[in-house]
Amino acid sequence: MGQIRDIMEKNVITIEKNRTAQDAAKIIAEKDISFLVVMNDDLPEGVLSESDFVRKIAAEDRKSSDVPISEIMSYKFRSVGPTTTIEDAVQKMLNNNIRRLLIIEDDKLVGVITQTDLASHLRDQLLVDGTIKSINND
Repeated sequence: MGQIRDIMEKNVITIEKNRTAQDAAKIIAEKDISFLVVMNDDLPEGVLSESDFVRKIAAEDRKSSDVPISEIMSYKFRSVGPTTTIEDAVQKMLNNNIRRLLIIEDDKLVGVITQTDLASHLRDQLLVDGTIKSINND
């Protein structure tokens, strides 16, 4: 089926841990993305998602410019290497009930894969397989 490196997003949008929730919200809105990878000294330390904003800022009526990212980010994240098979990555996401995986190689962040990326890839694969099957049946 292929490896994660074949479909991962290499242009990962990140933010440094010492920034504020407002800084993160501006980047998320500007880039039209659903999460950021939080970095500390060039190493991924966690993720910050739209749901973190809802649960930890809006629901508590906090002012985002006063909230450091370190207070609202998720420190737990799952990762795989770029040579991980797509099937194994899907299974890891399902087993852990997560929406994204960081792709780490030699302790460096090299990409990310999301449920949306996987769904798009699988849809394309099904279309290709269906077309081949249709051609072979003709």
